[in-house]
Amino acid sequence: MVRKKNDYQKDVNSKASVYTRRDFMKLGSYVFAGSVFATHPVMAANTAPRKLRIGVVGGNFGTAFQWHQHPDCIVEAVSDLREDRRKRLMQVYKCDKAYSSLEELVLDKKVEAVAVFTDGPLHVQHVVEAMKHGKHVISAVPAAWGSVEQAELLLDTVKKTGLTYMMAETSHYQQFVISARKFQEQGKFGEIFYCESEYQHDGLEGLYNFEGKRTWRYGMAPMHYPTHCTAHLVSVTGERLTEVVCHGWGDDSVFLKDNVYKNPFWNESAMFRTDRGHGFRVNVWWKGAHRGTERAQWIGDKMSFYAAHPNGLGPTILRKGNQTEKDDAGFVRNLPNHEIYKQPQWWETDMLPEPLRHDSGHHGSHAFLTHEFIDALVHNRRSPVDVYEALAYTVPGIIAHESALRKGERLKIPQYVRP
Repeated sequence: MVRKKNDYQKDVNSKASVYTRRDFMKLGSYVFAGSVFATHPVMAANTAPRKLRIGVVGGNFGTAFQWHQHPDCIVEAVSDLREDRRKRLMQVYKCDKAYSSLEELVLDKKVEAVAVFTDGPLHVQHVVEAMKHGKHVISAVPAAWGSVEQAELLLDTVKKTGLTYMMAETSHYQQFVISARKFQEQGKFGEIFYCESEYQHDGLEGLYNFEGKRTWRYGMAPMHYPTHCTAHLVSVTGERLTEVVCHGWGDDSVFLKDNVYKNPFWNESAMFRTDRGHGFRVNVWWKGAHRGTERAQWIGDKMSFYAAHPNGLGPTILRKGNQTEKDDAGFVRNLPNHEIYKQPQWWETDMLPEPLRHDSGHHGSHAFLTHEFIDALVHNRRSPVDVYEALAYTVPGIIAHESALRKGERLKIPQYVRP
């Protein structure tokens, strides 16, 4: 059942941010701009008549999810190339079946789906291998690595196999992004005519080497890892990014002078245009005098919402007001109403099965990603972060980096339309 936008006229600002259990049970799918977006798992408290058997690959980030706690899931097998990480997976997920490679795990006929948390450049290769053996897949970000050709191979594979693909983009289920989607559903923004997003992570080079060897992260281009930002707009409004101008900055670091990606940038800043003619500024910065953050701000003609800023300002709402004030030059301007927003912890609610209602990684998003993949499969429905959504998050970054390499040339972004 698809609910209409008018079903969600509850106020979640600082004046009325408390939902009842009945309100949460109502939250389901909605229709926006011609597409269906399942922003919340449907009837999360109800379990399916069967349990999905999943295999988890990747004993580092792959241990950060809650597959073993989901009432509709069994961790059938785990895999990693390294023995220590295989043992860690077995311990976390209480699973006694382990394989030394993904290629071995996908031969297991009991495994119905695979969680791919391997090196970024290998995601498409591993998704293709799993789907070739009839497995549904959830993959870590990004969906494709550094080329449109990889993106198209992924899409072709999903279309040919008819299997479920989901990208585990944490920004889709950050608590403040869930709030922004609710505001959008309720029409509170009016029209979001501009959005800003930033992923700041100074010190990332600490992951560039391991035991004296370069890792896949060594010297990678910032905009080849764009999804933590692009999801902030695309998942809220449903817009698609159609063209971009991007600029990069680098220094004389050895990481930038000798890497397999031929990437010269630490930081990249992009201005995207959407299919509705709106502007979307994205900063992915990995070096500089800035504090770590993943945040966004959505600016509308009726209301704007600012996620918490790392320099100390908490979540804030501005509403267009009727009062005026004079600026320092004596000109009259409108005075917006300013509200402090008390951020709900959506993971505490009926949006998740009870065993998963705890604060997980990346702003509480891991439990939502766990539930969304399992619930979509056992109820035979589409995940909102399917292959088309995943490419809408990923491909704009690939093109943005190309723009930066071309000194800010304006470039068109390929579009992949969901049938």
